[in-house]
Amino acid sequence: MPPDASIAGGLKKAKTPKLKPTLGPISMKDAYCGDATDQNLIESVMSVSKNSQLCSGDENENSGHPIRVSGCVDLGSLRLEPENVARVVPGRILTVRFFPSTDMKLVAAGSEFGHVGFWNVDARNEDGDGIYLYQPHLGPVTGIVVHPCSLTKVYSSCYDGFLRLMDVEKEMFVLLYSSNDAILSISQRPNDVKSLYFCGAQGIVNMWDERAGKALTPWVLHEKRINTIDFSTANTNIMATSSTDGTACIWDLRFVDAVKPNFLKTVSHKSSVQSAYFSPSGSCLATTGSDDKVGLLSGANFEDTSMIHYQNSTGRGIAAFRAIWGWDDSYLFVGSVKREVDVISTAKRTSITTLRSPHISAIPSRFDAHPYNIGMLAGATNGGYVYMWSTC
Repeated sequence: MPPDASIAGGLKKAKTPKLKPTLGPISMKDAYCGDATDQNLIESVMSVSKNSQLCSGDENENSGHPIRVSGCVDLGSLRLEPENVARVVPGRILTVRFFPSTDMKLVAAGSEFGHVGFWNVDARNEDGDGIYLYQPHLGPVTGIVVHPCSLTKVYSSCYDGFLRLMDVEKEMFVLLYSSNDAILSISQRPNDVKSLYFCGAQGIVNMWDERAGKALTPWVLHEKRINTIDFSTANTNIMATSSTDGTACIWDLRFVDAVKPNFLKTVSHKSSVQSAYFSPSGSCLATTGSDDKVGLLSGANFEDTSMIHYQNSTGRGIAAFRAIWGWDDSYLFVGSVKREVDVISTAKRTSITTLRSPHISAIPSRFDAHPYNIGMLAGATNGGYVYMWSTC
C-alpha cells in the first residue's frame, strides 16, 4: 500500500507513459492522463485568470509584476488536516508550486516520469478529487513557473531538454525551446514577465525571450551543473545560482560578461549546493548543501556568512532537501528524514521548532510557500504526495 493511502485523496494508481517524443506542440487532451474530464480545471483557471487583480501592469508590458504579501506566521497555528493530503502525481516529485491566486487553492507538481499534476484543493468533491494529471514530458520535470500576470500560462522544464508552455486558453502544451542538454531549473525575473531564465548540466544559464521567440546568448557561470536560479526582489538585476561544484554565487546581470563572468559574492560548501534562494525582502540568501549545512548570507553586500548544521542526507530515491523561505525573513522551512518539517530561525541560526503530524507518512523534501496566503505551505514527497499546511 502506498504512503498515506488510508487518508489521502487523489491518484489511486500509477499512470503509465502515454506520449512519444515530439518536437511540436501537444494538445492538453493528448497529454491528459486522468480518468475524469479536465474541463473543470480549464474553466476554473480561465475564470480566476480573467478576474485576477494581483498583477500591477499589463501582461504585455515588461513592467508587469505580482504584488506579494509579507508577514510573520504564527508557527503554532500551522496545521495539517487529513483532507489536505493528496497524491497528485505518480512517482517522486521534484518541484511543487502554488498558483499565485487568492481566489483558488491550486497546487502544481512535477514528477520524475514527466507528469505535471494539478490539485484543486477546494474541488475535493469533483470527479478525481480535484486532481488533474498531464504528461507533457518524458523525463523528470525539474521546474514549474506560473506566469504572474496570466495564470493561464504555466511553464515547465525537464531533463529531456524541453521547455514547454501550458497555454490553458489554447488548451495546448507549446514547445518553446529544446536542447540535447537537460534543463535543471527555471525562474522568472521579477518585473520581466517576457523572459524566462533556465539552467542546465553544463553550468550554463540561458534566457528565453518571448519577444524574440528564442533563447539568447548563454552564460557559462559554473564548472558543473547548476541546480537553481533565483532573483532578488530588492534589486531584480541580482541573481543567485547554486551548483554541484560546491558553490553558490551572486551575480549582477548588468555586469555579467559572456566571455569571463565575474560574481559579486560566492559561498562554498564541502559538497554540492542544492539550492540558493533570496529571502522575501531580498536582503538575505539561504543555501542548502549536501554537506549537512544550511548557509545564510546577510549584510548590505552579503558579507556576513553563517553555516547552520542540519542533517541534509535524504538517502537513495528521495529528492535532495532545499530550504525555502516563508513569508518574511524570519524563518526557513526544510524537510527532515524523520518525516517532519524543521523550521530554522534566521535570528537564532538554529532550528527552533518542528512541524509534526500523524498524517505525514513519507519524507517531504520539496516545498513552496503560498505567495498570497500567509501560513499556507506545500510539501511534496518521493511518492507523489503533497501535504498542505494552513493556519487554524
